[in-house]
Amino acid sequence: MRKKLISFLLVSFVLLNSIIVLSNSGELYENPLDVFVADPSVLKVENTYYLYGTSAANVGFKVWKSEDLVNWEEEGFALMKFQEENQWAQGDFWAPEVIHYKNKFYMVYSARDKDGKLQIGLAASDSPLGPFLTIKAPLINDGYSNIDGHIFIDSDGTPYLFWVRDCSENIINGKHVSQIYVREMSENLLELKGDPILALEPSQQWEGLDQNWQWNEGPFVIKNKETYYLLYSANYFGSPDYAIGYAVSKSPFGPWRKSKENPVLAKDLSIGVSGPGHCSVITSPSDLELFIVYHTHAFPQSPGGIRVLNIDRIYFDENGKLIVKGPTRTPQIFPK
Repeated sequence: MRKKLISFLLVSFVLLNSIIVLSNSGELYENPLDVFVADPSVLKVENTYYLYGTSAANVGFKVWKSEDLVNWEEEGFALMKFQEENQWAQGDFWAPEVIHYKNKFYMVYSARDKDGKLQIGLAASDSPLGPFLTIKAPLINDGYSNIDGHIFIDSDGTPYLFWVRDCSENIINGKHVSQIYVREMSENLLELKGDPILALEPSQQWEGLDQNWQWNEGPFVIKNKETYYLLYSANYFGSPDYAIGYAVSKSPFGPWRKSKENPVLAKDLSIGVSGPGHCSVITSPSDLELFIVYHTHAFPQSPGGIRVLNIDRIYFDENGKLIVKGPTRTPQIFPK
């Protein structure tokens, strides 16, 4: 019996040390990651990742850099209003996204103008670290408050702008409703073609259809084979019920059909996950895996505006269904 006990303790010691070595060698990570940011967007340039998000809402946008999607170093501000010659944006710097397009880096972002209206701006830089300087604002001038711009470059090179008509000024049948729209962009990204096309609006029961304020926001589009996937977030961002769904289409203009499996990433208060939302999607260092990058409330028991970074694996099954392996709060294998 004593020999068995010694053997058991020896095996346990070896296993424990194996786990420690595995962790110390950088093979495991655990959510949430050590970055306080909301509305995260990640850009991959060669072997380096750049993270942007809502971070200093009264000033501009910070940028972080990583080689592995897990360990991030802050690199200062990518865009700061004080660097702008014409400071059109006064505050509420929200939801930046950066793309690498035609040998230049473009940032689409939301901010509040001098009249107090939420608008979308387009900035450019020669470096993913910035400084980004605005080249057009507002990008959309339709009389509404607009936020959450997302530029999707199709496989044929055509750029499209997806954005949100914010519920603060978009009242439908007495209810404040955030809707996602799409338009084709000119090759230089400075002009929009055609009329706005409604892509998504609240329509599923989990999206709070009985509420006076409703949201479909945070659009992000990816393409798998010949199918387009539009990821979005619904419900109030400060609520634990903020969550992610997706819709599919054969064209960026739609019609978009929401998945019956929605939400595909939702709260799990039993493990401390509240309000997972506003995502982007990026490939792993080897380009063999896909990761969803999203925020959760930093304090699940007291949810609000302070949010923190998470990454989890996603994939498409044999039927084209989008599967999210999360949210997780246990050790996960590093992105490969």
